Amino acid sequence: MSSQSLKDKTAKGLMWGGFSNGIMQLLNLFFGIFLARILTPADYGMVGMLTIFSLIAGSLQESGFIPALTNKKEVSHEDFNAVFWFNILLSSCLYVILFFCAPLIALFFKIPELTSLARYCFLGFFIASFGIAHNAYLFRNVMVKQKSKSTILALIISGTISVTMAYMGFAYWGIATQGLVYVLVVTICLWHYSGWRPTFNINFKPLRGMFGFSGKMLITNIFNHVNNNIFTIILGRFYTDNEVGYFTQANKWNNMAHSTVTGMINGVAQPILASVAHEQERQLRIFRKMLRFTAFVSFPAMLGLLLIAHDFIIIAIEDKWLGSVVILQILCISGAFIPITGLYSNLIISKGKSNVYMWNIILLGLLQLGVMLILYPYGITTMISVYVAINICWLFVWQYFVNKEIKLTLFDALKDITPFAVIAAAVMIATYFITRDIENIYLRLLCKIILAAAIYILVMWGSKAVTFRESVEYLLKKKTNG
Repeated sequence: MSSQSLKDKTAKGLMWGGFSNGIMQLLNLFFGIFLARILTPADYGMVGMLTIFSLIAGSLQESGFIPALTNKKEVSHEDFNAVFWFNILLSSCLYVILFFCAPLIALFFKIPELTSLARYCFLGFFIASFGIAHNAYLFRNVMVKQKSKSTILALIISGTISVTMAYMGFAYWGIATQGLVYVLVVTICLWHYSGWRPTFNINFKPLRGMFGFSGKMLITNIFNHVNNNIFTIILGRFYTDNEVGYFTQANKWNNMAHSTVTGMINGVAQPILASVAHEQERQLRIFRKMLRFTAFVSFPAMLGLLLIAHDFIIIAIEDKWLGSVVILQILCISGAFIPITGLYSNLIISKGKSNVYMWNIILLGLLQLGVMLILYPYGITTMISVYVAINICWLFVWQYFVNKEIKLTLFDALKDITPFAVIAAAVMIATYFITRDIENIYLRLLCKIILAAAIYILVMWGSKAVTFRESVEYLLKKKTNG
């Protein structure tokens, strides 16, 4: 792949990833506001308690085959076919097991209604199993545009249905149905856009060559989900469903914000970095450019959400959710670093070092679990603050392994990241003091957004930031060509 074609492929992937994730988060914002106004914190808490089980089951069904297929130099129909039928078989077994385990889950959380809700929610990962091979096909070929269309359509349909159900009084069943409909629509679209079709000539032999890599990815993904949902488990066990709901709501907005950046980067990072895995200097150059772009977008986005969190929550979903404001603000600090961590881990995966990726996630998860179990008596705020600190500090561990792979020094990494972090933080602090005396909450929120964006752009332009200039030039070029 030539330098120019790789550059274009990366730019197009980032553009479509950014566009789709931006639209997705706007849709999530739109539907989320309606749902939060109709439903209660307890309703969100009910579905939030089950999230970890669905995610772990989803990791088991996917079994790390998507990155494994992406990293293979040559892929055949038999490879995709084996993955397809394996996922169907495994998902069927998993659903049967979880169906009969649902009463135990309800007993653990001491909420009998969770039995029927769990059996309903768990249908989602079974439906998703029909699209994993097709998803791998699109991901390997960096078909970000097609995946974007799929997710946007799925969000519109599933969001409309969930709001309708909530308005009709179905409460948390509306949230659960949203997840099922979303997965169903995405799966149908993946079949349509990939063009690949399974055959009944079933042969699982191709999986043998992938299990070494995919098995480690499977274990890693499970621990990743545990890490990301540790609070829901602990809160659901030791706190009220209202408190679980506050955290679930705050975590939802935080995820929506950082996922806009993470989704944009993840859509291209592994396949692009894997394509130049044997050219260290070129890979380092591409990685550093991605790192600067990630920091350039992530820090203003997440620190900006921290700035407007209080006003936004009151305006969007009313003051009954005020308990989620402080939680959201703390999570935003961690959220600013999550896309950077994701880029680091994608580099490790692209080098085929699934064992390094796996042990990093496992050790981080065990550390977080131990600390959270010790700290839960001290309250949610303390737990989340320490959780955020651990996640940020662990970035230095990722840096150590990335340095071993592509010789990216800590000094160079900080040189790429720090300017954007410092500028974004300074902009948000200045904006806060300039707007704090505005009494009208609607005007204050609007002023914060416009002022922070304007100052950040002016600083980028005035400092002649290369990343900013290249982004603007590419967008203007696309507009002209369009």
